[in-house]
Amino acid sequence: MVVFSNCKINIGLYITEKRADGYHNLETVFLPLPLYDVLELHDASHTRITVLGQLIPCSTEDNIVYKAYRLLKQDFPNLPEVHFHLLKNIPAGAGLGAGSANGAHALIALNRKFELNLSEGQLIAYAAALGSDCPFFIKNSPCFASGRGEQLEPLTLDLSAYQLIIVNPGIHISTPYAFSLIRPTPAPVNLKEVITLPVEKWRDTIINDFEEAIIKEHPEIEVIKNRLYAAGADFALMSGSGSTVYGLFKKDQEIVTDFPAHYYVKQLAL
Repeated sequence: MVVFSNCKINIGLYITEKRADGYHNLETVFLPLPLYDVLELHDASHTRITVLGQLIPCSTEDNIVYKAYRLLKQDFPNLPEVHFHLLKNIPAGAGLGAGSANGAHALIALNRKFELNLSEGQLIAYAAALGSDCPFFIKNSPCFASGRGEQLEPLTLDLSAYQLIIVNPGIHISTPYAFSLIRPTPAPVNLKEVITLPVEKWRDTIINDFEEAIIKEHPEIEVIKNRLYAAGADFALMSGSGSTVYGLFKKDQEIVTDFPAHYYVKQLAL
C-alpha cells in the first residue's frame, strides 16, 4: 500500500498561553499543500522503517511513523508486522508539518491496509497522542486550530485564484527551541474573522508570533520574505516555527525570483 503524505502552511500563528502540562495554547489556520512525501507499507517479519531522500536524525523507535504503528499495536495486539518505506521530499524542521503528516498518514494507511475500521474521530484521537499537528492531517482541509493545535474547526477558504511559492533556506529550526524564544500573549485579532478579508489585507493584520524571534536568529528569513513581496506577493509569512517562508501570488501572475540555488523553492497551484 502507498499513501502520499502532504504538508501544510500556517496562515497566522498566535501563541496565546503556556499550559500547565508544558504545551502551549495557540490559534492558527492550517492550509494543506499539494506537496508530498511517499509512504509505502509492505508485509514483514518484524516492523521497521527505511527512510530515503534525506537524513532524518533519529532512531527507528523515535520516528513518528514507527510510533504510529506502536500506538495502534497497543489496542490491536494482532496487528501484523510492517516494513515502512518513507521517501522524504519535504524538508524536515521547516515549519511545514511534514513529520506530523507522516505520522498521521501512517495511521490512515494502517487503518486501510488492515481494515481496522477506525472512524475519523478515532483516528484524530490517535493522532493527537502522536503530536499536536497530527490531527489536522486526518481532516486535511482548511481548519482554524486552537488548543495545542488539535482542536479543529473546518473553514471555507477558497484560494483557487492564487498560486503559492514556498522557500526554505535549509535551516533546521527546533520547535521546542522556537517556543523558548517567545512570550505567550493573547491573540490581538480574531483570526477566524480576519481570514475572511481579501488576501491583500492580510499583510497588515496577520502575523506569526515566531517570526520576529526567529528572524533575529536567522536574518535571511526576513530577506526571503522581502524578496517575495518585491516579486509581487499579496501576502508572505513564515510558516510554523520556520524556517520556510511562503508567498501568495495571483494565479495568472508571472513571478521572477532570484533565490540561491541551494534553497528549496517550490511553486504550487492552490
